[in-house]
Amino acid sequence: MRTDTDDGRPVTILSGSLGAGKTTLLNHLLSNAGDRSLAVLVNDMGEVNVDADLVAEGSELELDDGVAELSNGCICCELQDDLETAVVRLARDRSFDHLIVESSGISEPAPVARLFTTESRVAALYDVDTLVTVLDTPAFLEAFAGADAPERRGEEDDRPLSDLLVEQVEVSNLVLLNKADRCTEAELEEAEELVGALQPDAETIRTEFAAVDPDRLLGAGLFDPDRVTDLPGWKRALESTDGEGDGRHDDHHGHHHPDEVYGVSSFVYRARRPFHPERFAAVLRELPRSIVRSKGTAWLADNEMRVSIAGAGPSVRATAQGPWIASLPAVERDMYRSNRPDLEWHDEHGDRRTELVFIGTDYDEAALREGLEDALVTDAEWEGALEGPFPDEQGAAVVVREP
Repeated sequence: MRTDTDDGRPVTILSGSLGAGKTTLLNHLLSNAGDRSLAVLVNDMGEVNVDADLVAEGSELELDDGVAELSNGCICCELQDDLETAVVRLARDRSFDHLIVESSGISEPAPVARLFTTESRVAALYDVDTLVTVLDTPAFLEAFAGADAPERRGEEDDRPLSDLLVEQVEVSNLVLLNKADRCTEAELEEAEELVGALQPDAETIRTEFAAVDPDRLLGAGLFDPDRVTDLPGWKRALESTDGEGDGRHDDHHGHHHPDEVYGVSSFVYRARRPFHPERFAAVLRELPRSIVRSKGTAWLADNEMRVSIAGAGPSVRATAQGPWIASLPAVERDMYRSNRPDLEWHDEHGDRRTELVFIGTDYDEAALREGLEDALVTDAEWEGALEGPFPDEQGAAVVVREP
């Protein structure tokens, strides 16, 4: 976490889907900045609509080179250049105490956070303070439990809203459950459990009209750069059930149960036998809606690629990450193994294996495990030619299931 000895200016990265309440939150923070001088960098000034009456009486909001001067010492900028250029220029040309960067409503906050944490001219000027996600709580619950999945708006790609919601929560330190006044107590508790399953370390705050004490978001020091790669709940689940089995399929029945009110839990499925591609695709297409997140690596009998599986609610994608080390020529394979002494290696199958995490509410774990077991190839099938919908070229991706 940040300390008082850090030299960079603190930056809060704000994300949230369109309509979640980011604009209202920005107005609230600017209106209640107190002694702080804030810089707010947004993607589209027209979208933010910072109103003078809401921010500070008498504020002048005419843009001067993309910067709006506010009477309380704050500034608001529209992102006309690329983000790196904009934040470097801000630090050089303007005086302020804290920077708030709003991610686009149709993009993930992780790339923005990486800009501030990697070795760059930006990282030398700033220190990430907190990653904040604003949720439209009713829409968040509807994305995973409703009859109709809400569509993701925007032109970035064609993924559904559930993908974006999951990714925004998984990288957050603090989640605002906004529009809490539109939810029952039971629904708010369910939303808190879902957030906890996706991101165990995230704090949650229930808000109405995004009203929150600025001290909870600014200077909170919740971001830990040493843990940014292992934040999501699905990675935590894999680590908590790590180990080897000795059965035909090497199946682990590891599972994780948070404090349950609505049955939010996770389990890990492991196997040392590949999936029949068509049967495995059928399992993914038939996952119950109560599965909020599915994530991991699958071993498929029809190709030698490590295929990553990423599901969020009703959406499932598969991406070929690269070849299994065991499939490489002997010299190359031995070199990789010598550089990775901790690599788990099976005498017969090498590093080929399946590791999948499922997080959800009130799903039938036994039935899902049985479906996965039935999707594994038989000995006879393994010897024949198989075809399936999964990618077999590195970097290629396919949509296995659409909402």
